[in-house]
Amino acid sequence: MTMTAQTLLDSARSDERRVIAMSEGSDPRIVAGALAARDAGIADIILVGDQAEVAAQLEALGRKSVDGVAIHDPLSSDLAATFAEAFFELRKHKGVDMERAEREVRNPLVYAAMLVRQGHAAGTVGGAVAATPDIVRAALQVIGKAKDAPLVSSFFLMFPPSDAGRAMVYADCGLVIDPSSEEQAAIAEASSRSCKALLETDPKVAFLSFSTKGSARHAMVDKVSEAAAIFAAKNPQIPSDGELQFDTAFVPSVGDRKAPDSAVAGKANVMIFPSLDAGNIAYKITQRLGGYAAIGPILQGLKQPANDLSRGCSAEDVTTMIAVTVKQAG
Repeated sequence: MTMTAQTLLDSARSDERRVIAMSEGSDPRIVAGALAARDAGIADIILVGDQAEVAAQLEALGRKSVDGVAIHDPLSSDLAATFAEAFFELRKHKGVDMERAEREVRNPLVYAAMLVRQGHAAGTVGGAVAATPDIVRAALQVIGKAKDAPLVSSFFLMFPPSDAGRAMVYADCGLVIDPSSEEQAAIAEASSRSCKALLETDPKVAFLSFSTKGSARHAMVDKVSEAAAIFAAKNPQIPSDGELQFDTAFVPSVGDRKAPDSAVAGKANVMIFPSLDAGNIAYKITQRLGGYAAIGPILQGLKQPANDLSRGCSAEDVTTMIAVTVKQAG
């Protein structure tokens, strides 16, 4: 069965709902999407923001009070003092004093990340308003990189417009601008785990280029083929290949013709792009011309989940990202 956005939502439901902190709790898309996630049994919700503004958004949707949905105003929260002390301890080696710590935790992005770090939430979601660098900065400063992760990267889940299509992971399309060969291989490792956890299928990894198996010669091609070799040596159990052009990786008939000995040509579901330029352009073309649903950018490599929404997201995208965050939290 092809994983779709709907089947992902279904698989995220649990009798023991996790709590997800929404750092932009007064945005109408966030509120609507979070309520839908709560109503569907996917997660309990903390809406972080100005108490009156968040309450007004709930009231506009006819939901003055909802079981499983809490409002946290960083300016008046009983947790603010504890969070400031924790932030000070965490960042004092960077020159942060208590006065600055108290100021920082009044930032909803930092407050939501502290909810995760301090065990009040299993993950956090933002980005409908804030830019990606702000989301990532709060996550790195407060939640931190996982010990075994060489770097933090991002990916998009690409869901096909019909059940007959192929769901895919596109990486990195939102964070790492010009990854080295070693970084591409690390991104591929993390993306393979994300594919298994979120798409519930075995990864088949393609390292993408404008060349297929030496059809062109260039330093950019060499970087991709080296990344593929590094990944294959470390992960021989995961089918992978590169360098491959996208049509070779995706279209079975083209894969058979251009790379007949490849284990993934024509059937890859984890697409590793050589640069942020290529990945970001590709996911938008796949979304806008191909009709795929693009969910992300989803962060990987953190100690606990913190995810970024597109500023053009819909309420439905918010609900799906909450489901992703729940599944990442395990």
